[in-house]
Amino acid sequence: MPEALADARAEARAFAFDDRDFRRIARMIRARAGIHLGEHKRDMVYSRLSRRVRALGLQRFCDYLDFVEHEDDADESQAFVNALTTNLTAFFREPHHFDALADVLRAAPRGPLTLWCCAASTGEEPWSIAMTACEAFGTDTPPVRILATDIDTQVLEAAAAGVYTLERLESVSPERRRRFFQRGTGANAGLCRIKPSLRALVGFRPLNLLDADYGLRGGFAAVFCRNVMIYFDKPTQREVLARIVPLLAPGAPLFAGHSESFTHAGDLVVSCGRTTYRAAAGSR
Repeated sequence: MPEALADARAEARAFAFDDRDFRRIARMIRARAGIHLGEHKRDMVYSRLSRRVRALGLQRFCDYLDFVEHEDDADESQAFVNALTTNLTAFFREPHHFDALADVLRAAPRGPLTLWCCAASTGEEPWSIAMTACEAFGTDTPPVRILATDIDTQVLEAAAAGVYTLERLESVSPERRRRFFQRGTGANAGLCRIKPSLRALVGFRPLNLLDADYGLRGGFAAVFCRNVMIYFDKPTQREVLARIVPLLAPGAPLFAGHSESFTHAGDLVVSCGRTTYRAAAGSR
């Protein structure tokens, strides 16, 4: 960055924020959430965390980072992670995965099935999984239970509420809107809420994919881990895959994001479709 431009940006900022602060933030979020922050994320980091600096009445980023690192304040530590987590999602994003999921569910043996959405964000993905399950089994009470997790507690609250603007439902067909959503009236006009029958299929809980033990029983008939690995470097991706793979049921698919590839982890997973993987032989 040209020196004059850097000086101009620094002058325009309300709080002291320098290279040392950015490098420190990058180390902290890497250790806490596995997220790799490139230099091009500097302005985004300032924009998001300056709100926390202001909320705590501080003047310098270094003081805020000292607070996060050294004070026994779990709420602010979580707020730090929440602020730097990206939550881009949509209903039925990458629709080929939901077609594949429907095939998996229809071919599954009788009995309750469990599915896992690793990066639930604001809920569009787990609700899309639930709708797919209902359609695959031809009932609003399919033998399916969906676990939806995310490291960001704020988006999980929004996901569990299951309330969306009509604009957010643009990718949902009119038939699905009628079947799975309640349209708001009066003060809630312009909003839709997930129907209770669908809400009963999904459970939400916070989970950090960097944790050594997820505390899950496994046996998942499918796992959606989409558009989260792109924020991890290759070694971290391997660590996460090594934890997820044993939780898959035999032959179960692991759905990845459109820009994610795990060719560097061929001993853990092998491709079995478009951005779809299964456990490699001997990896379980």
